[in-house]
Amino acid sequence: MAKTALIVIDMINTYDHKDADQLLPSARAVVPVVAELLRRARERDVPVIYVNDNFGQWRSHHGELLDTALAGPHADLVEPLRPDDSSLFVVKARHSVFFETPLTYLLHQQGIERLVLCGQVTEQCVLYSSLDAHIRHFDVVVPRDAVAHIHADLADAALRMMERNMGARVCDSDELWS
Repeated sequence: MAKTALIVIDMINTYDHKDADQLLPSARAVVPVVAELLRRARERDVPVIYVNDNFGQWRSHHGELLDTALAGPHADLVEPLRPDDSSLFVVKARHSVFFETPLTYLLHQQGIERLVLCGQVTEQCVLYSSLDAHIRHFDVVVPRDAVAHIHADLADAALRMMERNMGARVCDSDELWS
């Protein structure tokens, strides 16, 4: 079986951005699912890599991003997903977790061949990350109940595209690591 990493996309978030009001209901629904994925991954020694927007603060590091999100009005969405001491963290500036980040190098150094993508936003960052993972020859798995969306119809289309066009396995989170 290919060595797997759990990639948590943009869940360290202040929700102080355009479309946040539309994202929040879906984010609230996926937080417990992502928290359970984190628990199960850590229990199985599956590497956990958070890849997160830097909110335009190029001097930021992961601790500062976490502190800012935990101090905000939606800390309840961040606290259950807090990185632990074994978690890795990559800061990104654009939609894809790969775009001008060291993630590809990190994954190769760790011998990772399979990525489980969770987080937000399905029809944006998750979709573009899935495409970039596919063109880098990683196997991709997307648990549909562990990705949050702004627009449900676009999220459904994005999941279909990931499955059909990128060869991603789209499943429920309880089908992972069983």
